[in-house]
Amino acid sequence: MSPDSKTVWSFKEQLTELEIVESIFNLFLSHLDGLGLIVREGKIVDASFVEAPIQRNTEEENKAIKAGEIPETFSQNPHKQAQKDTDARWTKKGSRFYFGYKDHVKVGVQSKFILKYVVTEASVHDSQLLDNLLDETDNEKVFYADSC
Repeated sequence: MSPDSKTVWSFKEQLTELEIVESIFNLFLSHLDGLGLIVREGKIVDASFVEAPIQRNTEEENKAIKAGEIPETFSQNPHKQAQKDTDARWTKKGSRFYFGYKDHVKVGVQSKFILKYVVTEASVHDSQLLDNLLDETDNEKVFYADSC
């Protein structure tokens, strides 16, 4: 029997609170590399939007959120605060608007394994994360990206 979505979410939250997600990810990659499944054939860097529920905030609440603060109305009501996403941001690509986050990933050309990732607010441009995603193992390798 598979765990339900609440169980998976709770487990992910525990890993996040313990600050061990990246360590587990790196351990997994190391294991794949040891099995010879990570081939140094070139890299692809790309990003995709992860949309979040659109927030219905007052103008004052939005000003506080943009200033990096928690609005007073959220602090006064813990249930309201639990329902609000104060980290997601708006962006526009082409003629479409997105609210949420962006997953930036580096994958192997042949294996398609995710080798490195960074999650940002949606408004961060893909090219701003290249230094975070690329490292010395990428020198003199084939590299593909749609924005630089």
